[in-house]
Amino acid sequence: MVSVWSRSPKWSRHPEITRTSSSKLPQEVTMSTTAPAQPRLTDIGPPSYDKFLPPIVKKNYGQWKYHENLAPGVLCHVAESGDRLYTVRAATPRLTSIQTIRRFAALADKYCGGYLRFTSRNNIEFLLTDKANIEPLKKELAEAGFPVGGTNNSISNIVHTQGWVHCHSAATDASGIVKSVMDALCDHFTHEDLPAKLRIALACCLNMCGAVHCSDIAILGIHRRPPQIKHDILPRVCEIPTLISSCPTGPIRPKTVDGKNSVEVIEEQCVYCGNCYT
Repeated sequence: MVSVWSRSPKWSRHPEITRTSSSKLPQEVTMSTTAPAQPRLTDIGPPSYDKFLPPIVKKNYGQWKYHENLAPGVLCHVAESGDRLYTVRAATPRLTSIQTIRRFAALADKYCGGYLRFTSRNNIEFLLTDKANIEPLKKELAEAGFPVGGTNNSISNIVHTQGWVHCHSAATDASGIVKSVMDALCDHFTHEDLPAKLRIALACCLNMCGAVHCSDIAILGIHRRPPQIKHDILPRVCEIPTLISSCPTGPIRPKTVDGKNSVEVIEEQCVYCGNCYT
């Protein structure tokens, strides 16, 4: 029952206001509740992941018993219902062209109902329900230059940071080094011949936004020389207080050069992190 406010000196701190049941009021002053607002579509945040799950995953969500390793790069997940989901994993570059993405989409449409995903280490996985499609899919991936593997006791794909394609503070590029290393180690990706799983990561500077120290082997690019200062243009291209505060060890100090605000670098204290470059 909805309550409203009516004028009465009783029960109220204010002499003219008290609370009364709506059933004792005339019909014309009775308040009515409104229906709750309906959910509306917004662009706030990503869509729910369950909209993109394959039907077999939705059906057996949270009910998987175990998985089997059928071959290098091929997994089979078995559900309590007896359903089997086959996964074919292939190595892909972190930076991928639109032509490659379209080729992957075409393979997914052809062999697995359009369902695929990318792992946290930049491998692509095709999710199949028909075991007969595994070998034809592996053959087409090999013809396109994408090796199948990276499971069990093998090397996984190399994760790396942005490199020169995007990052301002990179001491080295990433994609070229990763390509060269994986070309040399590709046999360990397609064969499970290592003592255990091996993970390699590359970071382009000491900031290590890829957390390469968490991998088994880390390749790290470092700056070897302190930053060089162009006093004539420095005040026009950056905020000096922000520049000074970006340095973790404090060797960048404010300085006036030829009457212009600038900075100086105490080279003995520089750790070559590259923060000041950005």
